[in-house]
Order: sequence, then structure tokens, then C-alpha cells
Amino acid sequence: MTSAKTLTATTASIGKTFGLDQVPDDRVVVCYPPSGHPLVPAVDKHHHFDRELLCRLLNFLNDPAGDAMYLTGPTGSGKTSGISQACARLNWPMSSVNAHGRMEFTDLLGHHALLALLPGEEPTMQFVEGPLVTAMRHGHVLVINEIDLMDPAELSGLNDVLEGRPLVIAENGGDVVKPHPMFRVVVTGNSAGAGDDTGAYLGVRQQNIAAMDRYRVVQVGYLPNEVEVKLLVAKVSGMPKDVADRMVEMANHIRELFTGTAEGGDSQLSFPMSTRVLVRWGRLMMAYSGSPSPLQFALNEAFLNRAAPEEKAAISEIGRQIFGASWGKE
Repeated sequence: MTSAKTLTATTASIGKTFGLDQVPDDRVVVCYPPSGHPLVPAVDKHHHFDRELLCRLLNFLNDPAGDAMYLTGPTGSGKTSGISQACARLNWPMSSVNAHGRMEFTDLLGHHALLALLPGEEPTMQFVEGPLVTAMRHGHVLVINEIDLMDPAELSGLNDVLEGRPLVIAENGGDVVKPHPMFRVVVTGNSAGAGDDTGAYLGVRQQNIAAMDRYRVVQVGYLPNEVEVKLLVAKVSGMPKDVADRMVEMANHIRELFTGTAEGGDSQLSFPMSTRVLVRWGRLMMAYSGSPSPLQFALNEAFLNRAAPEEKAAISEIGRQIFGASWGKE
């Protein structure tokens, strides 16, 4: 049973599509024309494209050459938003799935359900396509987030698909699905498939070497300071730039303590401050601007209330050092 209309591919200028200067008009990328397809992500006008990451994404989307793409990096660094916003501007439908430890390959294929095809008709057992089948059949980008949480034995079911071979769905009477020329697979993970030695990401598993051999692996990091400040000011109404500067400074200090790149070496915090948390903190701070200590009050709700007491105290001390008197009293 199919559930989506197959689109016809075209090409578009990279420079014009992504607002990039110094890119010749004859540099194009495959895409779809505007269609109103429900699986095309919405455009985030404030999204910042890292040029190197965008270059790698577009090179892959243009010609995967039998590969899939693995985006790896710390939480909240923009792995999913990078591919999502690329798809948004290319009008490319994207099926997104969040992996977990109990996920099975059949979850990607689909399942049977009682359905009535027409109003008033008696329901019958029908096969409902999963995200993998839909993406393969109609030329979508399949994105599997947190892929390193998945059982490697289950993930190996993707191997033949990534090789470009047809998918045979035994659960649907042996239905054979040939991969559409525009079908792509992008996965994200906090590790690069070799497991997590830091212990920061619970549930991360080492992936099968044969499966990993089918991926192009791309490292994704946090935004540059000036870009993150600009984003924070754009997304948080009324945000003063000088406050945004110090918020980003604090976030980077916390990230260094998480990754072990701060002075002293080893990781000293169990979680980082993502751009997502920064924006949440900023919005809450503006909402609580009438409170005695809006910076602290907002940060507790946005970030700190999930921290252990000693980590909460350490991060609060960082805030006090960076913001001075405006940090307020405990």
C-alpha cells in the first residue's frame, strides 16, 4: 500500500537556493520543484549553514555513489537541522525516525493494520508502509536519528538497501521495492559508530564494521561564536546583543568542560549546552525579566534543574564570573 505521490526531480542553482555568494550560477544540485508535499520540512529563515557541512551534504545528495551519510557530533550541534534545512530549500521530502535500543528493522519496513479504504467500507487487513519503504519508493531522504542507540544486528538489515539493491518485503507478500534514483539515507549519532568511551551518552552501542563501511562520516560541531550570537538575537525577541555575547561565552565554556578541551583536560561536566538550550534560556529570560535574577531563574528551568547539585553549583559559578552583578543572587 503506497501513501505518497512520486515527484519528478529537477536541478537548482546552489548559490541562489542557499544565498551563497561566490558560487557560479552553473553549479547546481538535484532537487524537486515546489510541491507542497507534507514531508518537505518547513524553512527556518534563521538557520545558519556551515559552508563546509553544506558542501558535503550537497555533494552527497547530488551523487551518493552507493553510500549513505553519517553525521556525528555532540548533542544539539545541528546534525538533524543541517540536513532538514537543506531538504527544506531543495523541496525534498524527508522521512525522519528516532532510533532506540528496542528498535527493529521491521519498524522501518511497516506493519499490518485494519483499514477501510473507502468511507463505509468494511475494514480489511492492509500493509502500511514504514518510512524506509516510502522513502525508497518515492525518492525521499530517510533520516534515522541517534542511529548508534540501535542494535547493530537490526541495523544490518539496511546493508543491502544501502548497496542499492531492491527491498523484498516478506510481510507484504514478497512485494519488491526498487530504490528510486532520488532515495537517500542520512543517519545521525553522538558517536561515530565506535561506541562512547566517555560515558556521556547512555545506550550508545558500537556498530558493526561492515555496516559502517557503507557510510561517509562527517563531523558536525557547534556554531562559531559570532554566528551563534546573531542567531540568538534573531530568535529571541528583545535580546540585547551584549547579553547574547556573554550567554554564548558561557555556553562555550560549558562545552569545553564537557568535551575535556578546557584547561585541565578531562571532561568535568556530564552534558553540554546546545544552541537549542541557549535559545530556550534566552526566551525564558525575556519572559522572566521582572524577576530578581532572570538569568539564573531562566537557566534553571532551561538547563540546570536536570543537573546534579555539584554540577549545578559549578555552572552557576561560571555564570557569576561571566555576568558579574547582573547574574543576581542565589
